[in-house]
Amino acid sequence: MEELLELRSAVEAGRTHDALRIIGEMEEMAKEDKINKIESYIMVLLLHLIKRYAEQRSTPSWNRSIRNAVLEIRKTNRRRSAGGVYMGADALADALNEYFRYALIDAADEAFEGRYSARELLQKIDAERIKAEALDYILNGIPESEN
Repeated sequence: MEELLELRSAVEAGRTHDALRIIGEMEEMAKEDKINKIESYIMVLLLHLIKRYAEQRSTPSWNRSIRNAVLEIRKTNRRRSAGGVYMGADALADALNEYFRYALIDAADEAFEGRYSARELLQKIDAERIKAEALDYILNGIPESEN
């Protein structure tokens, strides 16, 4: 809200350079907010995919969480007015790599009633396959056969 008041003041005073700087800052804040939201859903997606692969089973709740996370990532990532996306395939792959270890730690707390450490759980899964599947879901959606 402070930025809007500052922007109004700059526009009313005819300080175009200041107004454009504030607009740039606001655009950057909005983009960061979108990216943070996408990364949060990436954590949820990875958590449930890790549990599904580790336990070699799934539950309706896990499937719903996976679907919802993919839906929210795809929706949030779209730039409605400008077209395009906030995070391209490379940035999404980087985020999947970055957040995988955190999702693995959370999955270790949940999978197998928490009996395994993150390191032990990692031995039960194919991390690269999970990240590739997550990226495919994000870029292409979840196939109808898995819904």
